[in-house]
Amino acid sequence: MKINMPRWFYQLASPKWSYDIMGMLLPWFAIAAGLLLTGGIVWGLAFAPTDANQGNSYRIIYIHVPAAILAQSCFMLMALAGGIGMVWKMKVAHIVAKSAAPIGASMTVIALATGAIWGKPTWGAWWVWDARLTSMLILLFLYLGIMALYSAFENKASGDQAAAILTLVGLVNIPIIKYSVEWWNTLHQPASFTLTKKPAMPPEMWMPLLVMVLGYYCFFGFLLMARTRLELLERENKSSWVIAVINEKI
Repeated sequence: MKINMPRWFYQLASPKWSYDIMGMLLPWFAIAAGLLLTGGIVWGLAFAPTDANQGNSYRIIYIHVPAAILAQSCFMLMALAGGIGMVWKMKVAHIVAKSAAPIGASMTVIALATGAIWGKPTWGAWWVWDARLTSMLILLFLYLGIMALYSAFENKASGDQAAAILTLVGLVNIPIIKYSVEWWNTLHQPASFTLTKKPAMPPEMWMPLLVMVLGYYCFFGFLLMARTRLELLERENKSSWVIAVINEKI
């Protein structure tokens, strides 16, 4: 059965078209990320009320929660891009997945580190083998393994395929992370807010958190497009359009 995809989907297969469109979007994502992150962090740290139980230590959620959400979203994007690359033989999709991996790994490290800082005053320990924490640690190992696969093959196409397979297999860890606090008796608290339930926090607490989440996503988009453009130039370095881009910059 033939699947009719929109025109822009096939345009993404063109390295030059992808490079150009990302170049147009980059400054907008940079501006949005700067405004949202600045506004969100000032709002959350300086103006959000103090929590009745945790005091001011809860404010680390404005860094921890967006990083944890983005770490999982990034992995899902990599799985989608890897699947598209394998099915439609789309080189740009594999490049997007490769470019996203270090960003996702960094967000996972931030989530684990800030979680430990938050856990010390809350649980009395920097680390516990909690289901949520353990599954997030596994996510970090998956990111590192995927990055290692990209570097292990001299043939980039082979590395793309191997990394895509590991990403798709590792995708099973995402629902484990999400539902770990419901499936097991864990110390980690449930989600602060979801799209289907009323937020557990008052608006003056969760609204700056929402701003920070949006800011993280915009920052991720900026980093992803910047890294993807560099990878495109590296892989297409003998193409006429890359030579033309280099000549323009000289």
